[in-house]
Amino acid sequence: MIHNDTLLYLDGVTVSFDGFRALNALSLVLERGEMRAVIGPNGAGKTTMMDVITGKTRPDSGKVVFGEATDLTRLDEPAIASLGIGRKFQKPTVFEPHTVWDNLLLALAGDRRPRFTLWARQSAEEGERVEAILQTIRLAEHRGRRAGDLSHGQKQWLEIGMLLAQEPQLLLVDEPVAGMTDAETEQTAELLREINRTRSVVVVEHDMAFVRALGVKVTVMHEGAVLSEGSIDHVSADPRVVEVYLGR
Repeated sequence: MIHNDTLLYLDGVTVSFDGFRALNALSLVLERGEMRAVIGPNGAGKTTMMDVITGKTRPDSGKVVFGEATDLTRLDEPAIASLGIGRKFQKPTVFEPHTVWDNLLLALAGDRRPRFTLWARQSAEEGERVEAILQTIRLAEHRGRRAGDLSHGQKQWLEIGMLLAQEPQLLLVDEPVAGMTDAETEQTAELLREINRTRSVVVVEHDMAFVRALGVKVTVMHEGAVLSEGSIDHVSADPRVVEVYLGR
């Protein structure tokens, strides 16, 4: 049953690659304004789920509904991105020779022509939007630095900022804290909670301490389906989750 406050609804989604079921009748409901953490062992189907939501992979069967009634399985990747679904991959891809400021300016919704944008005068409104994003992603003091000179964690934040510049309703974030320091990990949890005030967020992560810091509902995937769902304490106490994931 789809409610008005449902943003994303996956129902019975199955994806097979050469006979291997990457997703096996996966069903998931994300409320508008919710942040959800998705965990599970390697090969559980977490990346395939993100691929299906963003249109990179078409499911063999099942429904993927966004918003009121948009069937994502009928749309290609650019169409889905323009609906307001943004994805951040594990490895950050920023324009290394450009400054932090210019990276954000390039990412602002509406203009994807880098050669043009950097020479064009930015409008006051664009400047204000970049400024606001800089504050959110904690890089205001680094606006003039080359993106290539940032730490790994700062590059991840810049890329999250570049996604925010595209005004997504839903942000899919893949292992944001892999390779981060403890301090950066803590700041990333804060950053995602702040973003979650105005947008829905799905975070795929392995770092259990980070998932605990997010303090949100957790979906545990195993063999392409949902194994358990609830608070971090609830899923951590689930014997099946301990067996397939936490016990290792």
